[in-house]
Amino acid sequence: MTTAIHRLVDRCRAADHPAIVARLRSGWAVLGERQVFAGYCLLLPDPVVPHLNALANDARATFLDDMATLGDALIAATGAIRINYAMFGNAEPALHAHLFPRFGTEAASTRELQPWALDWNAAPPFSDAEHGEVRRRLRALLSGGSTPPG
Repeated sequence: MTTAIHRLVDRCRAADHPAIVARLRSGWAVLGERQVFAGYCLLLPDPVVPHLNALANDARATFLDDMATLGDALIAATGAIRINYAMFGNAEPALHAHLFPRFGTEAASTRELQPWALDWNAAPPFSDAEHGEVRRRLRALLSGGSTPPG
């Protein structure tokens, strides 16, 4: 079965996805197609597997560690106060993790909502002009550099 996750990983391997952040040990960090929160990322395993429990223990630990490392970088790059992590795989039955930076400046009407309750069509699409700086900060942080938020 080929899913959108398989297609994204193929594009990352070919260096043909404009929102690539970095190649991590377990897969690819990419900025989300719709930036429902500034800095919204996905972690895509490479190779693609159906779900977290399909990974052997070492690979599972590596994926989860990469997810937390990407979360640390998101906090540093965006000034987020926390990261919401989500893994479902119901619509796209392949492992992938969503990482949503959450900010103290969010409107009271959205502060307690989970991301799928928001209007994704109103969220800006990824563009290098608008989101390239956060991608560059994330790349630097994930490669061992120290890039201060802001």
